[in-house]
Amino acid sequence: MNFSNRYPTTLLVFLVSLLTACSPAATPSPTVPTIISITATPVATAALEPTTPSTPSKYAITDVAIVDVEIGTVVPGQTVIVVDDRIDRIGPQGKIAIPTDAETIDGHGLYLMPGLVDAHVHYLEAPVFGRLMIANGVLLVRDMGMPNEYILKMRDELNRGDTLGPEMIATGAILDGDPPLIPQISMGVRTPKEGRAAVRQQSDAGADMIKVYATLDKETYLAILDEAHKFGLKVVGHIPDSIYIEDAAAAGLASSEHWYGFEKAIARLLGEPVSFTFSGMGSDLAYLQRLDDADPAALQDFYRRLRASGLTVVPTVVVYKAFPDIDTFDVGDISHSEYISPNLLSMWKSIWSGQSMEEFVWQSWAQMVNQFNQAGIPLMVGTDLMVPGIIPGYSVHEEMAIWQEAGIPAADVLRSATIVPAQFMGLGDRLGSIREGKTASMVLLGANPLEDVHNAQHIEGVFLRGEHFSREDLDRFLVEAKDLAQRSTP
Repeated sequence: MNFSNRYPTTLLVFLVSLLTACSPAATPSPTVPTIISITATPVATAALEPTTPSTPSKYAITDVAIVDVEIGTVVPGQTVIVVDDRIDRIGPQGKIAIPTDAETIDGHGLYLMPGLVDAHVHYLEAPVFGRLMIANGVLLVRDMGMPNEYILKMRDELNRGDTLGPEMIATGAILDGDPPLIPQISMGVRTPKEGRAAVRQQSDAGADMIKVYATLDKETYLAILDEAHKFGLKVVGHIPDSIYIEDAAAAGLASSEHWYGFEKAIARLLGEPVSFTFSGMGSDLAYLQRLDDADPAALQDFYRRLRASGLTVVPTVVVYKAFPDIDTFDVGDISHSEYISPNLLSMWKSIWSGQSMEEFVWQSWAQMVNQFNQAGIPLMVGTDLMVPGIIPGYSVHEEMAIWQEAGIPAADVLRSATIVPAQFMGLGDRLGSIREGKTASMVLLGANPLEDVHNAQHIEGVFLRGEHFSREDLDRFLVEAKDLAQRSTP
């Protein structure tokens, strides 16, 4: 397999605007953000091409414990036969024939789980991101906003295996009001008719889902939902300020990102007036801190209605915990800072100057996310990759740890990082669990993640569509990612 690095580490103008609008801090007004051009000198990557491991078409993983994420148990002493990119057979050790031409991997003391998913990324620096994702066992991502001409090509490259990295589902361009908050990656629509036309355009372009954003008016938003459903496309994204989250969910919004919309729901439960006019992302943030003031019975009724609607929530709590004080931030202040390119660091400091995040935000939001889980509202692990403090792959594990520390059982966290997003993305028939006939995208661990989600970081090997990467391969990817990141210049 030939992995290419055909995407240079160039941070385009549209990404700067994307990051501005995706900031977890409040945006003061719906004014189009200032465009700052930040580019990188392309990295010479020829010497860093990953050596494709010698890959027999068959593998036998013997005496391994399979992590069944669907029911939350471990099945010990199993042999797993991989043929090409598929899980061919699974059976008890000693009771399943091992092909004579298979490469054997001793799974004694190891745990085999499905690949992890990051359900909210903005994917650009492919040579760096791809290596870090695979090294962290993240084998599927959902890109939530980039220009069609860039991201849909990137998706196809990743999914064919031409570019080293996880598989991808992508929304392409965002649908927003006119003027949109992020004009470089958005389609601004003013009327229901324009909204329907935009959906058709995205469908024709090959977008996997339709992403909506903050400034859409209610009528246009509902028209987008209706039209998308006609084309069999899920609508995902932010809750526009023009509508309550319950009404958005009832109309068929498939996934809600971050905490947007929930602060307005808390205000409503408290009997306080809310505005349906956009006044800046995060303008009602303080209501998260008043979650405990809401009537418990009314709050549970709210959760029941969300669950009944079928809405899935992607909380991205790690964004609000990891977000640094940009004015005092030093690259050494966060873990894995060696993978932050000078371009990315320069962007963080340019865009988010003067911004920081108070502790109550992530703490209150994590508390609410735990309540979602208790109420049976489906959750997906996502990180909003590309905002300050978020490191590809590593932040997935940080998000999982935050959920566990908030009280969510490890089995539920793992489901939200594997089978739930796989099914949500329409890939549950081949990804998200270890089953015969499914794609062999799996992670070998040195400890049981059902006992503690931190154990999902103890990676001994990765299979990506049947391609095996040993611990040595993964370590090499980390070295390469560091080199690629640090050899770029702002």
